[in-house]
Amino acid sequence: MKRILLIEDDTTLRETTAEILELENYEVVTAANGKKGVELAKLVQPNLIICDIMMPEMDGYKVLEILSSNKTTQRIPFIFMSAKTELSEVRKGMDLGADDYLTKPVSEELLISAIESRLAKAALLNENEYKKVDEDKDKNNYDHINSIEELKNYFCDFGTTKIFEKGALIYREGQFCNDVYLIYKGNVKSFKIDEFGKELILNIYSDDDFFGFSIASDNMPNYEATMAMEKTEVVYISKATLVKILDANHILYLQILKFINENLTEIKEQLMEMAYGSIRRKTAKTIIKFANKMAYKPTDKINISRRDLASVAGVATESLIRTLTNFKKEGILEIEGRNIRILNLDKLASIY
Repeated sequence: MKRILLIEDDTTLRETTAEILELENYEVVTAANGKKGVELAKLVQPNLIICDIMMPEMDGYKVLEILSSNKTTQRIPFIFMSAKTELSEVRKGMDLGADDYLTKPVSEELLISAIESRLAKAALLNENEYKKVDEDKDKNNYDHINSIEELKNYFCDFGTTKIFEKGALIYREGQFCNDVYLIYKGNVKSFKIDEFGKELILNIYSDDDFFGFSIASDNMPNYEATMAMEKTEVVYISKATLVKILDANHILYLQILKFINENLTEIKEQLMEMAYGSIRRKTAKTIIKFANKMAYKPTDKINISRRDLASVAGVATESLIRTLTNFKKEGILEIEGRNIRILNLDKLASIY
């Protein structure tokens, strides 16, 4: 589902336009002024922005100027929708880099048509960019990449680097994602949100782990979301490039299949544990899993939220907290705020 950011100070028009777009199966995020619009554009990374010109806090021209100078937002299609009809105003908006300029009142048909054409253009430009990147990387010899470790080296040598702050989404569930990721440093959780708004953590990835293999082909939506659990640096390449590497190296292809199968097996075991394990066992195994995934020594303090622990264990947060308290009383754990330290690993691992 494509995401549209609508920046409009007129409440009635904002709500009406948002409703029209949602009926056309777009996800709509709204802002009542330019300043808030800029903040949301950087945060939610919409597929397209519709913006009024005359607004409090910051006008539309300034919004476009700021977003055009930001690397993460400068390529987002931008449509002005304004009551200003003078030719000079239209010209000014287009000169600043707007992709289109619609004058109010705008018919529903014209609005949808403008959105669809700009999204289509953006998709073609992105496709061409991927082709160009892949053509450039075709100059590299893929024949030598015969193992997972050599593939990781390729990511580090030729991939694109990006840093995500703690709590930042890397990609959303349902979002079209054409990249595969390798964690250089940090921790990432993959999760789904159920119909009741409850988060289920599917996996934890740490230094030197791949993620994003869940969908092998381009332009397919992710079945999971991923988020940085701390400041995390990743490198990524396009899935189109990965396919070319695997085509040239069938041994590596089999190793990737084994890697994916091991991940699926781990998730199945986790779901079985969530369904049939006792709360004490679920809590104990989850603490150990976090310690292993995040490369902690038994004597180290594990700084993790109770919500994340409960999500992985598949128990209510309140039940998990009570269980942690019992483990503390039994001398298995030491707890100080969010920090947990394992005092007796053997006893923790033997809990049923």
